[in-house]
Amino acid sequence: MKNPSAAEQHRPQQNALLAALPAVECERLSKDLELVPLKLGQVLYDAGQTMSHAYFPINCIVSLLYVMKNGQSAEIAIVGNEGIVGIALFMGGESTQSRGVVQNAGHAYRLKAQVLKDEFHSGGALSRLLLMFASALITQMVQTAACNRHHTVDQQLCRWMLLSLDRLASNQISMTSKLIGNMLGLNAAEVTKATQILQKAGLIHYNDGEITVLDRPALAKRSCECYAVVKKESDRLLPLFVQLGEAA
Repeated sequence: MKNPSAAEQHRPQQNALLAALPAVECERLSKDLELVPLKLGQVLYDAGQTMSHAYFPINCIVSLLYVMKNGQSAEIAIVGNEGIVGIALFMGGESTQSRGVVQNAGHAYRLKAQVLKDEFHSGGALSRLLLMFASALITQMVQTAACNRHHTVDQQLCRWMLLSLDRLASNQISMTSKLIGNMLGLNAAEVTKATQILQKAGLIHYNDGEITVLDRPALAKRSCECYAVVKKESDRLLPLFVQLGEAA
């Protein structure tokens, strides 16, 4: 029996923003959506670079990183199937000071920058959905900045894992200590120590770049309040996405 192709397995409605579009608007947009595979570590855009496309993830996660002049980086937000990568395109800019890197491999639908801008300026349902998502993303960025300044490494790691799991279909995250450190602005030793603490507590199992979450409720309890703030905002907006699509 022939294995189904990626195009047969996936559809735009696997992304929450695209799923919330009225059928007519989604059908019009579908001809411009291109399904693309995204590899772990792939850079979708770099700081200061003009963006050619926006991405609607369906089963992958993209990390948005702020990169310093010395090359060090820190994650400011992550985006999965709840949103879009490339908000600068409809927020008045062609580029951004962040870098978009694939944190978990998978697929996304990409849309040419000009098509997205035209759709946004048309004032349809997509433009309203994009602004609502941008609000949630800004909340995540603000909370991440506060978390990185005021909370312990293991609390930051808990927050990061929980946000990642919300955007994945399994309880496993493929990520080395070095890559996690790059995301969180920490060195590998700090990440290793934090994962050992969580593993000893029975919350996770970590082996050779593979994190398996064993007790998600306990992980949420161990996390700081930052995860709950971001999750509450996402949960608040999701029903509004649906209502907007139904009303349009």
